[in-house]
This record gives sequence, structure tokens and C-alpha cells, in this order.
Amino acid sequence: MRDHVIAVDVGTASVRAGIFDKTGTMLSRRVEPLRLRRPGARRGEYVSDDIWQTTAMAVRSARLASGLGPERIAGLAFGATCSLVLLDRAGDPLPLFTDDSGSYDTIAWFDHRARDEAAELSATGEAAVRHSGGSISPEMQVPKLLWLKRNRPELWQKAGDFFDLADFLSFRATGSRQRSLSTLATKWFHMAENADPWPRALFDRFSLGDLPEKAGAGIPPCPPGKAIGKLTEAAAEAFGLDCNVTVAAGMVDAYAGALGALPHPGMKAPGEFALIGGTSSCLIGYGPDPVFAGSVWGPYFSAIYPHQWPFEAGQSATGGLLNHLLEIHAEGGPATEARHEQVNARIASMIAADGPGFADGLDILPDFHGSRSPFADPAMTGMVAGLTLDKSFDGLCRLYWRACIAIALSLRQILEHLAENGIPATALHLAGGHRRNPLLSRLYADVTGRPVHVSPTEDVVLLGSAVNAAAASGLHAGLEQAATAMRTTGHTHNPDPALSDYYESQYVRLEILQACRDALRSVDPAAQRGQRKT
Repeated sequence: MRDHVIAVDVGTASVRAGIFDKTGTMLSRRVEPLRLRRPGARRGEYVSDDIWQTTAMAVRSARLASGLGPERIAGLAFGATCSLVLLDRAGDPLPLFTDDSGSYDTIAWFDHRARDEAAELSATGEAAVRHSGGSISPEMQVPKLLWLKRNRPELWQKAGDFFDLADFLSFRATGSRQRSLSTLATKWFHMAENADPWPRALFDRFSLGDLPEKAGAGIPPCPPGKAIGKLTEAAAEAFGLDCNVTVAAGMVDAYAGALGALPHPGMKAPGEFALIGGTSSCLIGYGPDPVFAGSVWGPYFSAIYPHQWPFEAGQSATGGLLNHLLEIHAEGGPATEARHEQVNARIASMIAADGPGFADGLDILPDFHGSRSPFADPAMTGMVAGLTLDKSFDGLCRLYWRACIAIALSLRQILEHLAENGIPATALHLAGGHRRNPLLSRLYADVTGRPVHVSPTEDVVLLGSAVNAAAASGLHAGLEQAATAMRTTGHTHNPDPALSDYYESQYVRLEILQACRDALRSVDPAAQRGQRKT
């Protein structure tokens, strides 16, 4: 009996695979590291074949660990970052860079090389811009592809297919070039609500008229919960499965997470948002009507559930910021889970002794990799005020704690921005890696003043992909039925009213630091030099 599914989550630094039964119970989970090339501070590239081979390794080991035979697996679904895979007309890698380590044909999701192109697209005021919160992010696919056409025209001429990473994995698994409606809607300016879903006038304006063809425009996209196809013989062999496994339409990881974290449309109350926290953080909601707000991506028609309109706000560096602080501090080191736990344990003891204000005097702006929301400025940088010469482990813990507070304060700022635009939040469903950080998950409730429902699932992106696979393979009658059967409820952090005044004062300090940053950015260095000379 085929009564289990495999879910895959390809993140920034690793691939995770999990085996789930039809109730949403995860039998096994395996993680394999990914190789990432960083040619610059805001650039990243992968080898797509590396990603495929690593995915196969994770799937094989997870299935073996579950004790299930291949004949028990009904379906498989991929969730992945919105990295961009470039292939030539023969389906081979179209490398941006090649050395002895491989052909790097995949632009990482966080890569900001297309910042200028994103600004030019934003200036058009087209409908795609409105559906991107009024400002196109360089993390989306169209600005990256505009950069490619301008800067590497020889590659564009050879290009056969451009894939969102989740769609590339579906292609390698099934041989089908059919894309997912979810990936196209959220990252490619595809608007399925229109008779012609592609913004052809916008593309023609930037000499991108052939982009839809290279993005699979000739094949209607597949919505979540539906099947792309079956595993090919080669993919089945690589995964240690058989060719009777159904592959679902892939999803961008954050939206797979929202599928796993949020109740389905018949059960979700207004104002319930998923907070998917990992390297970055995504705040996702959905509803039956389109809503627009500055710096909020979307709304995207049917990107999760049919005829619902998801939207997304986000923080560019959250878990990535905490990793960075560990890696640059004298008492830090590699940002392993064990090291995070050691720091968290020491912070908990410092809070127990002196309260949450034990590190007061340090203030941080967490925008080390730009701001998605509410400022939509990819060039924005972070700040730290109140530094001393302290190089001790406790000094690291103080810095780490204040960074956690800054991340939570910035989330509160996003929620206030949403409320001002008619999208108030009533509760947060926390999932992703942040659910394993007890300090951060507690802070989200205390700082925002909203209850935070913490997912009991080890990895909600895997759960969302499992729901997707279960619907596509027929284990459940549809996406809503699969979500109902497989989603479980975790514990809840309610905000502590005794701390509201303290975090209100910290919010004021955040705004003061933001005003200082704005003042510094307004200074024209050339003009200032001229004034000093006179």
C-alpha cells in the first residue's frame, strides 16, 4: 500500500528530506549540506547538479531510516528557495562561472547583483510593481534575468530554460517542463487571474519578450496539490524509489511553510499569519480578496490555495544575522546549532538574574542585508550602537540577545505597517528554524503583543510539502483535506503584559537609531568635503 509521502526542503545551506504518513507524522528526517560559492558579499551561486545529487542523497537516507520500502511511497513534493537555475537548449547547465569545483549555473535567492535592474523595473509603475509592494526586489527572478541579458548576453543566446529551483527539481524528477503556478506567481510576475498572465508590455520594454517562452509559457502551470508527473527511471534510481511515485507541483519554501503552518481557508480566522523564520523571515497571510500595501509582496492569485490571495512581508537577515554575529565574534566560531544552544542557555541565565534589560546600552538595527519590509530597500545596512572592547563570551551573549530583540522589534514594525494598510495581525504561527530558539520565539509574543502559536513540527516547510504531495498523489481528496488531516497544533506563547512598557521603550530606541541612520545616509560626502575646505 502506498500510504506515505516524501517532502524535500532545499534551503540556503542544506537539503532536508522527511518521510510522512497520511496523518502528518514524520517518521524520519535527514539533512545534507549544500555547497555555495560566494563571489561577493551580496552574491551567491550553486551548481544545480550538486543540488540534485544532494537532494537524492537526503531522500535515499530518509527513506532508509524510515524502514519503508519504495512500494510504500505514494508522492513527493519539493519546496525550495527561489534560487534561479539556468539551462541551455539541451537541458545542460548554462554556467555563470566554471572552475575545477564545477559549473555554477544557479543564482542564489539572496543574490543582489540585479539591484539596479530591480530599481528600473520598479520605476515603471506597472501592475507587476503594484503586486510587489511598489518596489521590485533584486531577489525576484525578472530583475536577475534582466541583469543576465545585459551583462551576459552570450548566455542568454544559448539559454533554453530558466527555472525556479523547485521547478528545476520537478523537471529533473519527471522530465516535465511544466512549472508551478506558485513559483511563477510569487517570483516571475505571472498573474493567473488575467487572460494573458504574462506582463508582455513590461517585458518588451526591457527587451525581455522571449522570457515567457524560456519560463515555460507554452505549458499551463500546475497549482499546488496537483501532479506534475511520475518519477523517471533515472530519478527513481537516484532516489532509491520506483517510477510509481507522483511528483507534485513545487513551491517556494516560505509558501510551502505557510501551507503547513496556517489553517486552510475554511478554518483560518482573519489576521492569522505564518511567520517562517530561517536565514531570513517571511510573514505570510492570505484571504479571499486581494490586498495591497507598500513593501508587501503580492497579492498572488492561487499561489497556495485556489482563488485565495497570499501576500508576504519579510526580513532579509534574521537567523542569518545571528549566524553572522557568532562567526565574527572572538568567542563565537562556526554557527552550529550546538553553539546557538550554548549562547541561548547563557542568555537565559542572565535574564533570570537581571531581567531582559541585562544588555541595555547596546542597540542594533538588523538590516545587514537590506530591508524587505517595511522599507523595501535592498541597499539598507545595519548598525550597532553602544559597543565596548568586551571580547568575552558574555559580551557575545549580550550582542546576540540585543540582536534577537532587534529582530523582534523590526517584526513589530512590519505588523504596524500592515495594520496601517488595513491588514491587522491577530496571531502568528511560528515555524522554521526559529521555533527551536526559545528566546526568539518568546520575544516574538512579548514584543509584538500577539499570541505566537509555535509549530510542533520539526520542519513546517517539510510538512507543507508533505501536504502538497499527499493531495497530488491522492492520499487525501484535495489540498484542504490534506491540510486538515496532517496539520497539528503546538504550544502557544501569550505576550507578557508586565514587559509591554519595557519593549515599548526599546521600540522607541529602534526608531531613534533608524532616524540616526537616515541622517547619516543623507549626508553627501562630496558636499561635506567642500564645506570643510572653505
